[in-house]
Amino acid sequence: MESSPKTPDSSRGGAAAAGSATKSLMDNLLGLLRIKIKKGVNLAVRDVRTSDPYCVVKMGKKQKLKTRVIKKDINPEWNEDLTLSVSDPSLPVKLTVYDHDTFSMDDKMGDAEFDIKPFVEALKMNLDGLPSGTVITRVLPCRTNCLAEESRVVWQDGKVVQDMILRLRNVECGEVELQLQWIELPGSKIV
Repeated sequence: MESSPKTPDSSRGGAAAAGSATKSLMDNLLGLLRIKIKKGVNLAVRDVRTSDPYCVVKMGKKQKLKTRVIKKDINPEWNEDLTLSVSDPSLPVKLTVYDHDTFSMDDKMGDAEFDIKPFVEALKMNLDGLPSGTVITRVLPCRTNCLAEESRVVWQDGKVVQDMILRLRNVECGEVELQLQWIELPGSKIV
């Protein structure tokens, strides 16, 4: 039996191989990205007069998180934190909104994706001593991103934060407001 290059072969080293695989995963981990899904605005109606929306956030092939379902509300307020582990900041984060249905497949209510590279680049800067509220960089809406308006990466109370409003694609209307924050891990290599 051949082992894949990404998974340890337990027949050749047992716990030591598994331990070194875990260590290499931790070596590649830059830190954790906390995405606060604040709210949806003017989301599409998928039931008779309303929808039961929830968000799914994906990064890469293995990370998939979701918010709770908000019943009968096209302007839901989730205010939920979802945390992704980041090893490759060039991967986009994909967000999809669904309408929860009890007796059939959930209906898609639009999707968006965003780039975390400007946010990660700001994390690499030495920002100590800057006044709270200082704008580090701005990301303008364009054809290649889903921003509804300018997004700013800001130094706020000793942390780098980025607020953004995403316009949903593949749907007639809807936006999702969110905020990015970073959770640094001991020994992680963001710089």
